[in-house]
Amino acid sequence: MRVDKWLWSVRLYKSRSQASHDCSIGKVKRSGKTLKPSAGLKIGDTLEVPSPDNTYKRNIEVVQLIERRVGASLARETYLDHTPTEILAEAERRRLANRENRQS
Repeated sequence: MRVDKWLWSVRLYKSRSQASHDCSIGKVKRSGKTLKPSAGLKIGDTLEVPSPDNTYKRNIEVVQLIERRVGASLARETYLDHTPTEILAEAERRRLANRENRQS
């Protein structure tokens, strides 16, 4: 299974072309090595994937390979997010602060 297609299928990217682009410029990594969009993916692989706002890296473990894009609840079952909770908490704090700034 292609890495760009899987990243799009599990809703880590809004479009396959965005996933492919990030792979091409070296933002998506497996074991510290950059992946081409066509790189093969298998169950058990751990990927470093940038967050949607590019402020931190997510550590994603592949649990299931899927060919088609699925709903968000099903997509979450296909991977395990091993990103440290401190990083996720900080990202959520920034997101809420940005929302408050926009409402002011």
